[in-house]
Amino acid sequence: MPHTTDTVAAREEGWVELGSPAELRELLGEPWPVVIEKVHDRLTDQDRDIITRSPFCLLATSDTQGNCDVSPRGDAPGFTHIVDSGTLALPDRPGNRRGDSFHNILDNPHAGLLYLIPGGKEVLRVNGRARILTDAPFFDAMTARDGKRPTLALVLEIDEIYLHCPQSLRRSGVWNPASWPAG
Repeated sequence: MPHTTDTVAAREEGWVELGSPAELRELLGEPWPVVIEKVHDRLTDQDRDIITRSPFCLLATSDTQGNCDVSPRGDAPGFTHIVDSGTLALPDRPGNRRGDSFHNILDNPHAGLLYLIPGGKEVLRVNGRARILTDAPFFDAMTARDGKRPTLALVLEIDEIYLHCPQSLRRSGVWNPASWPAG
């Protein structure tokens, strides 16, 4: 059933929407200086360590109209190729063939990556500008365990990178099997 103006109004009765960046800042307070200072634009040794140990990341993109997509990416730990201290490359692995992320990048190069290590407390966020390559000298280094060389790779020029606070992982119990719903 499509939402009509009446059904939306009824559903949203009593909702109080945030109205401005100033109101948001008033509610959240000022960020701690250490939070602002941890943002950087080149990979550190700690960043490299997380990326090389991570078998999984989430890729966030959007088209020019702001329609968003978040796509899981993964393979053996270290599947992301570190081109240099300001550039990452993710090999494309066979999947559903929709290519939503790639279509978005062709429209809007801004993209974000979120790296996780199962059981770990690190959440590494990387934002930048993406391109799609059909070949490069480093494609051989991204060959999958089954011997297949990628046909495409997403290359991200890093604008900012930083470690997120691990509280969301602790609160969610995502790595604690006792907190998982029965299956």
